[in-house]
Amino acid sequence: MTQLPLDDLTAAVARIRGLLLTEEKVDRAVSLLAKAIKESLPGSPGAGVSLLDAEGKRTSSAATDSLVEKLDAAQYELGEGPCLTSWAAGKVVIIEDLQTDTRWPRWQTAVASLPVRSVVSAPLVAGKEALGAFKIYSALPGQYDESTGRALALFAETAATLLAHIQGTEAPLRMAESLKASLASRDTINRACGMLMERQGISHERALQQLIQNARVSGATLVEASEQLATRVPPAGL
Repeated sequence: MTQLPLDDLTAAVARIRGLLLTEEKVDRAVSLLAKAIKESLPGSPGAGVSLLDAEGKRTSSAATDSLVEKLDAAQYELGEGPCLTSWAAGKVVIIEDLQTDTRWPRWQTAVASLPVRSVVSAPLVAGKEALGAFKIYSALPGQYDESTGRALALFAETAATLLAHIQGTEAPLRMAESLKASLASRDTINRACGMLMERQGISHERALQQLIQNARVSGATLVEASEQLATRVPPAGL
């Protein structure tokens, strides 16, 4: 089981903080953060950082290798996967073995030929703003557990604060104020997920996945898609 060296990760953020705050470039920030994760972890797993807009589409991202780029690209193309779920739900997502985890069937099928078995993703949340997600991929099964997730979440919180500062001072801003407000409304998203779970008898992950898909198809934000669902009268019998 891989243990995240939280002190090393935090030190890595501290080392690059001064440089990032002077250059104030989001793309460089996510690149250095992805590299810091990879260099701080044993076994050199693949790592990535993504900043997302209201529909779960990338506004900025960085990956430590081409494998991570392929794994991430499949998520954003299909509109499902652990990184998107982590961002949308605001929680750590862990896959112990991708071969047996069926929460994201289309993504699982799309990356079946790639050397990845374990995944952990943590949301980048600064205050009430959901900026994106960290993710780590390993070729071995059973590499990450809840303690791994807690450590990564703490690191992600520190990194998100740094990224939020850079986004707030970079010109032009990467996120509009309306987007920031919409991403903060977790209660609306959770209510909509609960309604789908009750009506269709599906899991929270599947309900959230369906909301993301609805938002992408309609061009609405995730919150707007959730509000539309909450105000829609269900068909008879549901």
